[in-house]
Amino acid sequence: MKYFKTLAILFFTSVLFFYSCNDKTKSTKEDTTPAVEVSDTPKTPAVTPTPPTKEPAQNASGVWHYTCRIGCPGGAGSAVKCETCGNILAHNTTYHSNTNSTPNSAPFATPAAPPAATPEPAQNAAGVWHYTCSKGHAGGAGSAVACGTCSTTLTHNTAYH
Repeated sequence: MKYFKTLAILFFTSVLFFYSCNDKTKSTKEDTTPAVEVSDTPKTPAVTPTPPTKEPAQNASGVWHYTCRIGCPGGAGSAVKCETCGNILAHNTTYHSNTNSTPNSAPFATPAAPPAATPEPAQNAAGVWHYTCSKGHAGGAGSAVACGTCSTTLTHNTAYH
């Protein structure tokens, strides 16, 4: 009983504290903040971004921007279906190069090296063929074509140089 008086005071103040925090008043509160006006039209005109400029389907040399992966003629300005085979067109890297290239060149192709001034002859001054048959058949050629006897591809002859 020694602490009864202290506990009663503590209980009374806590009940009073929690009761006073209760916000259930019978009178309605009025909002003192001013109302915000909302307008349907913006005060400043909306700025529309300019669309990016599209590149033409063909460059000045007539090279298509997108071409068929299997080499069908024609092309387009975007990756759409090929009109001939139905495959999706691939980006043609030669479109962006400044070299003279042929129209409808293969996609992913690197620009071709300029042709040699004069092609090498099929035989050198000593009469040795540039390409010969690996099976030893007579004759030869100036490039790796099929052998006239056995139809295997001719191989490079190091004795030519």
